[in-house]
Amino acid sequence: MTNLSNLALGIALSCFFSSVASAAGVVAELVDGQGQPLANAVLTLRGAPGAAPGEGIMDQRDKQFAPSVLAVRSGTSVKFPNSDNIRHQVYSFSPAKRFELRLYQGTPSEPVLFDKPGVVVLGCNIHDWMLGYVYVTDDPWFAVSDEQGRLKIDGLPPGSYQATLWHPQSPNMLPVAAGELKVVEPSLHQRFTLQLSAPVQAVPAAPAPSSFGDAFKKATREVQP
Repeated sequence: MTNLSNLALGIALSCFFSSVASAAGVVAELVDGQGQPLANAVLTLRGAPGAAPGEGIMDQRDKQFAPSVLAVRSGTSVKFPNSDNIRHQVYSFSPAKRFELRLYQGTPSEPVLFDKPGVVVLGCNIHDWMLGYVYVTDDPWFAVSDEQGRLKIDGLPPGSYQATLWHPQSPNMLPVAAGELKVVEPSLHQRFTLQLSAPVQAVPAAPAPSSFGDAFKKATREVQP
C-alpha cells in the first residue's frame, strides 16, 4: 500500500472514530399530568441531520396492531404483516395517508409508503376494535416510550435540538412543543410531562367501536408534526 493510500485510510479511520466518540444520546422518561409513566408517547428531535428513511413494520397479533404506536420518518415504507391465523383488512382515512389493504393473511406484497407528516389512524374492517397509529414526522430523531414510559435515542451529534411530544390522547391529537434540549454529554437524562385530554386506559380485548370512530374523527384534521 502506498504512503498516499495509508494517509487516506488513516484520515478515514480518524473521522470514523471521531464521529463515534462525539456521538451522544438522550434517555427520556415520559409521564402524564399525574406523574404516571406514559407508554406509547412519541418524542421527536429536530436539529442535526439523521439517517435517511428506511422501513417500518406494523404487525397484527391477537387481533391488535403491534405496536399500537409506530413512529416513522417521512418517506418510510411500512410493511403490514398479519401474524394472526385469520384475515384482516387494514385501512385508514387519515389525511396524512389514505389506503386500504384488502382481506389478507401473511404479508402483502407491497409495503405502504408514508410520505407526508401527520397522524395516521389505522383500523380493520373486520374487527372494529382494532386501533393503531402511525406517527409520521419530518424530524430525523425519534422514539416511542415503553410500558415504563422510557425511551432512548442514540447516536445524536452534540448540539441543540427542538423537542416535540405526541400521544394518541394528546389534546385534539396534536403534537406538543417540549422546548430545546442541549445535548453535550454522552447521555442526557430528561423527564417530560405531557398533559392528556383524558386519563390513559388499558385497551380491552374488544374496545367499543365508538373509540375507533372517535379516533378517526380527530384524525380528519391536518396534523403536521
